[in-house]
Amino acid sequence: MNDEDGTGADETEQNPPATRKDGADLAREAMARARASARERGAYRTSPKAARVKRETKRRESQPFQGGRDPLAMSDAVDTLMRRMGWTEQLEVSGVTGRWREVVGDQIADHCEPLGFDEGILTVKASSTAWATQLTIMSGQIRHRINEEFGRDIVREIKVAGPTTRSWTKGPRTVKGRGPRDTYG
Repeated sequence: MNDEDGTGADETEQNPPATRKDGADLAREAMARARASARERGAYRTSPKAARVKRETKRRESQPFQGGRDPLAMSDAVDTLMRRMGWTEQLEVSGVTGRWREVVGDQIADHCEPLGFDEGILTVKASSTAWATQLTIMSGQIRHRINEEFGRDIVREIKVAGPTTRSWTKGPRTVKGRGPRDTYG
């Protein structure tokens, strides 16, 4: 493209766009963003000399048989992991539901089974509606017996579900009305 004055110089060569940055500027901006992000997380810069002094001081002050020096027993490491992940309560409940017959007794275990545990609520399924009523009445005693097994109050409430009844609906959609007609002749 030639200018009107006939010099033949391109306009973009004379006035480069101001928004374009070279690689060094982009790298500086990226580094500034990374440092700002690190400061927000609580990280701080130390000089290599200060880090070396800190490492050497820590090494010199370390004594044998001091906390953190000896390897942990596997059970302690697993307990720490379970506590950190929040699995202890769920594992304790699983242990009690696995020993359900021992905890609640043979007669109750013959007529009900644990379905699940969620946020302090133990759901139990009864074999009949009569047993569902009986278990609802006895829920305080059963809850007390289960919490004795834990040694602390984990189960706050016991929800009793009765047996499932036969459903006449087929498929995901239903129509309101009287229900099945001409079913029994």
